[in-house]
Amino acid sequence: MDRGDGSIKYILSGEGAGIVFTIDDTTGDIHAIQRLDREERSQYTLRAQALDRRTGRPMEPESEFIIKIQDINDNEPKFLDGPYVASVPEMSPVGKADFVESLPPVSKLVTKT
Repeated sequence: MDRGDGSIKYILSGEGAGIVFTIDDTTGDIHAIQRLDREERSQYTLRAQALDRRTGRPMEPESEFIIKIQDINDNEPKFLDGPYVASVPEMSPVGKADFVESLPPVSKLVTKT
């Protein structure tokens, strides 16, 4: 049991330990030290252990935990083949579009006179 007197040393190992995550070796608080992005990685598996600072012996078994990264909408939508034209008839069911067409880029529209 941690009495808060500094006699316990906390260590962190696993995916991203010391690079993405750090642990305060006195309090055991874990912090992210880099920005986390769900598109780059969805989760990390880490292990933490409390050691007797004097002897280096484990005070308890190692604990394994998984940090799951939640996604936020941080990327703006991109429409690569636009412009688009859509037609939805009146009284259509929600979520139904009957017609969607991609128009050629403006540079390809040529009119002859």
